[in-house]
Amino acid sequence: MNRTTTSTPTTAFSTGARPPGRRDPRRPGAVRPQRSRHVPPHELFAERLLAVLSGHRPVHWMLGQTVGEAYEQLVRLAPGTPLRARGVRPVIRTCRFSQPRPGVVEASASIAAGEQVRALAFRLERSGDLRWRCAAVEVGGERVTTDA
Repeated sequence: MNRTTTSTPTTAFSTGARPPGRRDPRRPGAVRPQRSRHVPPHELFAERLLAVLSGHRPVHWMLGQTVGEAYEQLVRLAPGTPLRARGVRPVIRTCRFSQPRPGVVEASASIAAGEQVRALAFRLERSGDLRWRCAAVEVGGERVTTDA
């Protein structure tokens, strides 16, 4: 039986270096840095409000991100943790928005925790420094007033 062996020449490609003509330094299987995804402001604030109203974050976490009566609304809502569910962490099912005029976003989110589904509505306003801030919050259709 005639046995022939073939040997492959040693090249830069077979030693792990990049193929000829390839200029980028990436290697197969290398971990690529994740690209930062732009999150729309209504989705970002829905997540932030959910964290506060489910008891995962304190109310003062939203202090610089609110204007007008919104912080007072959160102070009144948060102790009851209206979006908390036993044993299940609530998640945002849907988040929709409308823009009645430039610099204003009115949004609503559907929050699910197990079998329970609640509604969250809020208003965002863009300030002079181009940052979005929450101006009003409602949970489950019950409007929270600042009257004592």
